[in-house]
Amino acid sequence: MTNSNSRQLPLDLGHEPGFSRDDLIVSSANMAAVDMVDRWPAWISPVVIIAGPTGSGKTHLASVWRAEAAARVVDPRDIGAAVGESGPFLIDDIGLGTLDQSGLFHLINSVRQNGSTLLMTSRLWPANWKVTLPDLASRLKAATTVEIGEPDDALLSGVLYKLFADRQIAVDPSVIGFLVSHIERSLSTANRVVERLDRVALEKKSRITRALAASVITAFDEGQSVLDL
Repeated sequence: MTNSNSRQLPLDLGHEPGFSRDDLIVSSANMAAVDMVDRWPAWISPVVIIAGPTGSGKTHLASVWRAEAAARVVDPRDIGAAVGESGPFLIDDIGLGTLDQSGLFHLINSVRQNGSTLLMTSRLWPANWKVTLPDLASRLKAATTVEIGEPDDALLSGVLYKLFADRQIAVDPSVIGFLVSHIERSLSTANRVVERLDRVALEKKSRITRALAASVITAFDEGQSVLDL
């Protein structure tokens, strides 16, 4: 006999956030960076750096550009291995940890000489990279640097609606408004929260309400398991 109070275990259907141009939500927080990506290959400078905090969407923009430019992905710890190869080139999340300074200097020179392009993303402004090679510092100053800010309300709301829609879930605007006001301003956090809400709603056989969102956010902040709610 089936227990009517038994919990439904949610299935992991492998919902992954989309990284295509169509999946990109644009707001004042990322408009300049999106415009830069869309204007390729008509860049003023062959080297572009997109700088912004964790969870601001830099990797999404880099993925869009990589697909459009058919760019070669370069390891920031071994940039020299790409020197002499054909571009365009993408270096994602550069500036933290070990940086192949000599390799980057020669890659930038190669890009400029061969009429290619290089896109780099970083959590730090280039002036804060641990660059000790004067010639490289000079090359970085000549690059076009575009800042992408933390997601604003419009961007975070749009991303949340999109994430729920990808799971074929309709939510009340009050739920979105609550989440925008209470979660960390990070696109990666938004994805994790939506995933958690979907799992809890399935497990509890419940709609996603503001009250459910509040309980999930509390558990999320305290590091509790979904099944503890």
